[in-house]
Amino acid sequence: MKTPELRELLSRHGLHLSRELGQNFLTDEDLAADLARRAGASAGDLVIEVGTGLGVLTRALAARADRVRSVEIDSGLVRALEAEELLPKNVELVHADAREIDWKAWTEGAGQPVRVIANLPYSVATPLLRTLLNYRHVLEDWSVMIQTEVADRLVAKPGEKAYASLTVLHSLCAEVDTISRVSPHRFFPQPKVDSSFIRVWPRANSPLVGGELESVERLTRAAFTQRRKRITNGLGRIAERTWADLEKADQKAALVERLQKVGIDPGLRPERVEPEAWLALARAFAEGDAGSGPEGDATTDV
Repeated sequence: MKTPELRELLSRHGLHLSRELGQNFLTDEDLAADLARRAGASAGDLVIEVGTGLGVLTRALAARADRVRSVEIDSGLVRALEAEELLPKNVELVHADAREIDWKAWTEGAGQPVRVIANLPYSVATPLLRTLLNYRHVLEDWSVMIQTEVADRLVAKPGEKAYASLTVLHSLCAEVDTISRVSPHRFFPQPKVDSSFIRVWPRANSPLVGGELESVERLTRAAFTQRRKRITNGLGRIAERTWADLEKADQKAALVERLQKVGIDPGLRPERVEPEAWLALARAFAEGDAGSGPEGDATTDV
């Protein structure tokens, strides 16, 4: 869809794009077709798309997959898509917030291979990437357009500036590949940042067992709230909750003991700790009947 056509369509329906919703639509149909192909959309698949926009990627997916279930939060766009009949018959358009849909029912009850392929709104990319890790056992893979800054975070190495909690979680249970870097001029309106189309799939030899991803997340989210300080600083709140009956000095001593037990130098910054060491630390806490930690207290991106 050419930019003038897109502008005219939006005007016809009285629509104004929202920066708050992270609305940057793909306009290049050839690019959309190439991304759908490289993401592996195939006959027999159910493809879940987040962010229908005006359907450029949706139509490319529908041309390759058996079914497409596309989620759009903007009621105005939903009305326009339906009024203009912009979507093929094998597309189910769902007016919803992707952060609130029943992902379990959609993935486990599909009865066919399920892929997520989407140009994710920037405003929800990070929480949705985390959500998709919970359904790695029932998804073939997920290929999504995100900010290059976030994509770099997923593949960062310990010690790098982009290394964060989300890096650790993906490293332990998924593989990540950058399919393509996409410049701003391929979108309307043009974002102020570059984008990357990435493919993520479940790691075959993941060391995680049931519940451990959440345990690692609690530790890393707490630690990375103070990423430029010693690991003991960020984990101090977990120590307080775990050993609430101890004095402050004894809480810190117990935390240091746990760190040293798994070979982590208490003087390290969180960004220097390998993913496997975070898992070992989570297991050390579990063995000591530790509490669940400060779930929901972290205020930084994962």
